[in-house]
Amino acid sequence: MKRSKRACVSVVLAILLSLSLVQALFTTPAEAQRQQVTLTAIVAEPKERWDILFDNALQRLRQNHPDMDIQIDYRVLPYDATRTQILTAMVGRTPIDLISVDQIWLGEFAEGGFLTDLTERANTWGRENDWYKTNWDGGKYNDKIYGIWAWTDIRAMWYWKDLLNQAGVDPNSLKTWSGYVTDVKPLNDALNSQGIQGMHLVGADHSPDMWYPYLWMLGGEILEQKSGHPTNGTYWFPAYNSTQGVEALEFIKQEIDAGIKPQTNHFWGQEFADKKFAVMLEGSWLLGTFPREQWSNLTQTVGMTPMFPVPNENNKTATMMGGWILSIPETSTNKDLSWELLTIMLEPEVLSPMLQQEGYLPTQKPIGEGPFAAQLNTTIPYYEEMISMIPIGHSRPNIPEYPQIADNIKQAIDEVYFGVKDPRQALNDAALKSAKVLGW
Repeated sequence: MKRSKRACVSVVLAILLSLSLVQALFTTPAEAQRQQVTLTAIVAEPKERWDILFDNALQRLRQNHPDMDIQIDYRVLPYDATRTQILTAMVGRTPIDLISVDQIWLGEFAEGGFLTDLTERANTWGRENDWYKTNWDGGKYNDKIYGIWAWTDIRAMWYWKDLLNQAGVDPNSLKTWSGYVTDVKPLNDALNSQGIQGMHLVGADHSPDMWYPYLWMLGGEILEQKSGHPTNGTYWFPAYNSTQGVEALEFIKQEIDAGIKPQTNHFWGQEFADKKFAVMLEGSWLLGTFPREQWSNLTQTVGMTPMFPVPNENNKTATMMGGWILSIPETSTNKDLSWELLTIMLEPEVLSPMLQQEGYLPTQKPIGEGPFAAQLNTTIPYYEEMISMIPIGHSRPNIPEYPQIADNIKQAIDEVYFGVKDPRQALNDAALKSAKVLGW
């Protein structure tokens, strides 16, 4: 016998009611009252590092808040898109709880009012002394803390041991400016017929980054503070065209004159891994161009000297550090919880596994030199040597005008590369443009 439609509906409603009652029986009052919270983040590639970090940190955060059902919704973007997407979200007042900030973006974001002032929270946290000074200071703008530098990188000298042997070049001779340029000819003579160049020289957009270490090792600076600014009283003024800057750029000219060709295309170390160059000054990320299974034996074939060439043996070398800062946007509606998540992500036991997996360098002394260093040292080739460079590492200015200043410096370097101007004239012309950018 057929049932009426009304009867069928009644049966369905009865079943749904029964299911609801069963669910209610097995749902504790605490679960029923748990607050639903979703933290949102915009971060830069690669995705793998964030998967590791967020997964480990979220477990700890949930343990700290059993009364909450916490989720993390994070977007991972290509480097070039990250800055634009963050700025778009901030201008549109989109609620975002956590972002990764390239160190050179910090001033622009803070000046725009897009970042939460974390000074009081950071002081209460009390972990400043665990950071290398340059890395801690890199999270400041106008003496306020707007982010915590999470991991870093250095630039050093990498070389193929067999290729130097073929050319009869002692890697120790590469440590000084004179030795470096003298070794160009024997390397090119021995290797050019194999399609291999002796030395790599960056001619891409970030060429200033590879020139700064020479400026710093001579005691020069990119910018200095100067009084008498038309509107700001005391403000930044270009200093890179100093005597030290000219001497540093003259060394670049010596490299060109010796036969080193600037490379306008850059592949972040892959060109070295492909054995297109015998010697390359490149970042610690170069290791990532080699398959992970080769890392344990890499030191047998690839050499690394933790320095840039110096004017003479009495000079102390220098390097540049980059990396990512974790910040909380001003638009966050969960600032306390976001700060707690940020600090958990930076706990050595949470952060170290990601550093080990990805081959990044720490900004914290307990990871760089403390009990967590042993495992990283057995996994990452030349880990101790790279860590030794952090105290001699410098960071770029994080003021809003820096990208334009870097463009001016790049133009000066290009003019020397291609013989348009001598180093002094190129830097003076660039500094004049930079002074205008800075409002002088």
